[in-house]
Amino acid sequence: MRSMWKGSVSFGLVSIPIQLYAATENKNVSLRQVHEADGGRIQYKRFCTIDGEEVPYAEIAKGYELPDGEMVVLTDEDMSELPLASSRAIDVLEFVPLESIDPIHFDKTYYLEPQKNAVKPYVVLRDALEKASHVAIAKVAIRQRETLAILRVHSDVLMMTTMLWPDEVRVPDFGFLHEDPPQVRPQELTMAGSLIDSLSEPVFEHEKYTDSYREALEAMIEAKAAGNETAKPKAVGAKADVVDLMEALQASVSEAKKSRKPSTAKKATAAKKPASGKRTPKSA
Repeated sequence: MRSMWKGSVSFGLVSIPIQLYAATENKNVSLRQVHEADGGRIQYKRFCTIDGEEVPYAEIAKGYELPDGEMVVLTDEDMSELPLASSRAIDVLEFVPLESIDPIHFDKTYYLEPQKNAVKPYVVLRDALEKASHVAIAKVAIRQRETLAILRVHSDVLMMTTMLWPDEVRVPDFGFLHEDPPQVRPQELTMAGSLIDSLSEPVFEHEKYTDSYREALEAMIEAKAAGNETAKPKAVGAKADVVDLMEALQASVSEAKKSRKPSTAKKATAAKKPASGKRTPKSA
């Protein structure tokens, strides 16, 4: 990983110099736009819609379009004059329980690494957060944009997740919310609960899920690169609409139970099966 930002975590009179790293990475397969006939890359040029001339990157500024179509031009000098009180600092404002924050407000996540002379205060803050079962609410400026963030502990490392501002989260306003709710029968609610129970797990195991689309795309690219023929994916037949809610729930519960029986049986068989042979002692 490469450091993308250097600054400090500041809370009270304590300042902890840190380096910031992106905690996640996009695994999507990168595809280019090309000419189908010969594979040549498609290129785009930046040109001005007024004079039609191509514009070099150094002459490109930011602009805000007014409702009447007039454009307010903002240069790099203009942008540099904007106040960013938290520039190069992650200012801790308060501490709250993590469960008090709705995940809809979370944006991007980063790892925080302490600089060599700041390991001890870093560990103190990390351990104190874990002991208190709280997260820190902070304010930070990254790429000329100020944002709220939370600091929490993950795998013995401080992690920062930027947050959306309150007015950036849309309020759902759908027609059905203003209508009288449909009558739900107790049997339907009970059956829905049975479906939840049949598909419930004690913990979420992220590793058991894979991106099947990306795997198929990578396999197709490898096959084409090797000059092999590729098979078209089978068309998925459209499912018939299920009118009765109870029938749909009952069918879902049955399918969930069927899909779980083999794995349960295997575990039971493995548990009953006696160990064959003697163990070979480990070599010293």
